[in-house]
Amino acid sequence: MIQFQYVKPSKPKAAIDTVAKDQSAVFIAGGTNLVDLMKRGVMNPEKLVDINKLPLRKIERENGNVRIGALALNGAVAEDKLVLEKHPLLAQALNSGASAQLRNMATVGGNMMQRVRCPYFYDTAMPCNKREPGTGCGALEGYNRMHAIFGHSDKCIAVNPSDMNVALVALDAVVLVSGPKGDRKIPFAEFHRLPGDTPQIHTNLQQGELIMAVDVPENPYTKHVHYLKVRDRNSYAFALVSVAAALDLEGSTIKSARLAMGGVAHKPWRLNEAEQFLAGKPATEATFRQAAQIAMRGAKAFEHNKFKLTLGPNTIVQALKNAAGVA
Repeated sequence: MIQFQYVKPSKPKAAIDTVAKDQSAVFIAGGTNLVDLMKRGVMNPEKLVDINKLPLRKIERENGNVRIGALALNGAVAEDKLVLEKHPLLAQALNSGASAQLRNMATVGGNMMQRVRCPYFYDTAMPCNKREPGTGCGALEGYNRMHAIFGHSDKCIAVNPSDMNVALVALDAVVLVSGPKGDRKIPFAEFHRLPGDTPQIHTNLQQGELIMAVDVPENPYTKHVHYLKVRDRNSYAFALVSVAAALDLEGSTIKSARLAMGGVAHKPWRLNEAEQFLAGKPATEATFRQAAQIAMRGAKAFEHNKFKLTLGPNTIVQALKNAAGVA
């Protein structure tokens, strides 16, 4: 780990100005991902801007939304009464991530910003376009069991590792950011990027912009929801495939649905066509299987992750069945 400067501003503007003016500076909060990357030499910031003094931990109602401060801890959000009442899908997803110890250190903003867990990204002896543009993607012809089946490019096939992000994209969340040019809102579906030709750019934040909060809008998905995570072990493992499923039911008819997948793309993967198909259909296994086939259109696997082409639709079906209470 290289030597670095450390500052701890008490106001958002001071933090933003510091990072905006210094390309080598980065924000740090819980540090559960950044510190690991620094220890391995994957990231080498020359200045850490600790934002833990900033007043960004509240979870509250705001204009019909649930507003979650960027510094709210994952564990606190998962246990918050307002979140459990209004957005139980988010609580389920958060409780599926990492360990209890990490959830009690990791922040919402940090969770959104965490980098891919591709072993080629973490190993500085291996080629990785995300870590060092132009060197190639070691995973393309390497061991790619955990990698993407949607939205990948020949420059990068890594996946977004967050469970929380999958629920937030399904729930139409909006990210509130502040930067040198002022405040703006970013729909969660547009916050993370696909790799394309620039996999080193993993979000649509601009230099110096700081995540202030996330707004989750009012919705009818307070009962029939399920977050299903398939992984190699029951705790502290990243998803092979995960599905966030939410249904608004009238009797046995689906009025509307929200679906998203994790472990399959460089960003949380919203299944819009499958959602549209489900609207007005009966909540049956046959319906769910049709929706799953629609959801998997365009999927392309690699040598070691072909099993995801079967695991993916099966996980979608089971998540929808669990959400609907269908045996």
